[in-house]
Amino acid sequence: MPEVRIRKIATAIEEIHHEGGPPAETPLLRGAAMAVIENPFAGRYVEDIQPFMEDLKPLGLDLAKRLLALLGGDPARIEGYGKAALVGAAGELEHGALWHSPGGYAMREVLGGAKAIVPSSKKVGGVGARLDVPVTHVNASYVRSHFDSMEVGLNDAPRANEILVVLVMTTGPRVHNRAGGLAAADIVGEDGLR
Repeated sequence: MPEVRIRKIATAIEEIHHEGGPPAETPLLRGAAMAVIENPFAGRYVEDIQPFMEDLKPLGLDLAKRLLALLGGDPARIEGYGKAALVGAAGELEHGALWHSPGGYAMREVLGGAKAIVPSSKKVGGVGARLDVPVTHVNASYVRSHFDSMEVGLNDAPRANEILVVLVMTTGPRVHNRAGGLAAADIVGEDGLR
C-alpha cells in the first residue's frame, strides 16, 4: 500500500454573526481542516485503488481531532459536518472518492457516533481551485436548517500530482434559518435521516 505523503495541513474558521439580519446571540462557527497529499495514482490508471482508503484513516482521525479542537473541543457542540476532496489535474475523480470512508468515519468516531451520512463533494481542479463542502446535521440529514456549505481552497494546491482532502464541522444551523422543515429539536435519530 502507498504511504500517505503530506505536503501541508491547513485549518480555517469562520465566525458568522449575521447574514444581513439581526446579529445571532451566539455566532455560528464553521471550521475546515485540510491536508494536501501526494496522489500515488497520478498520471496513470491503477485498477485496485481501494487499499489506499485504509492508509488514509489515520489522516482522517488527525484532521477530525484538529478540527474539533479548533471549534472548542466539545463534541456535543458540533451540529453539522461534511467532507470533500479536490484532485489535481494528473489524477481522476475516483481518487477523490477514496476520502469518503476515512473522512466520514473519522468525524463520526471523534464526535461519538453521529448517525447521519456525511455529505461530500469532489472534483478535479488545478492549483488554487475552490471547492464547496456540503454540510448537513450530524444526526439527521433532513434537518433543513443545517443544510449549509463552506468554500475552501489553497493558493498553491492541488498540484497536478496531489489531492486536497477536507473535513468541515459547524456549531449550529445557518444564522438566519427560516426555511422550515424538520427542526433539530424534533430529530428521532434512529436512521440518520429524521
